[in-house]
Amino acid sequence: MYHKIMVPVDESAAAMRALQEAIMLAKLCNAVLRVVNVVDLAQFSWGGVGALPSEEVRKAVNAAGKKGLEQAEKLLEESGMQYEIEVLESAGDKVADMLIQEATEHNVDLLVMGTHGFSGFMHILMGSVAEGVLRQSDIPVMLLRVRDDD
Repeated sequence: MYHKIMVPVDESAAAMRALQEAIMLAKLCNAVLRVVNVVDLAQFSWGGVGALPSEEVRKAVNAAGKKGLEQAEKLLEESGMQYEIEVLESAGDKVADMLIQEATEHNVDLLVMGTHGFSGFMHILMGSVAEGVLRQSDIPVMLLRVRDDD
């Protein structure tokens, strides 16, 4: 069975749905949940390619990432589950690659992710971290699709 389950979250309905499902599964398996939120520091770098934001900006971005985890942490505390929670910093890295690396480093044996389910032009425009993880990961991935009408 699964011993460690990782769930990347943001404040979206899809992420919260994935977390709820992961909590139920983790209870059945007596697994530890690892919940992460990725913040992209590159979007705050104004000094050109390769420039990183100031320490002050980095702290503000991390605080925003922690705020993004508040709802998730509330669900985790209510569940009584054993969990780990962390904000991951990206500097323009591909988020899918970063999540796979994180899962590998922490001996995760299942990734549970929400997905928006866009297709066509919206998929091209929005991209899909979930699709990138699914295509590249050697770790099993469970995707939960949330539609606008859910």
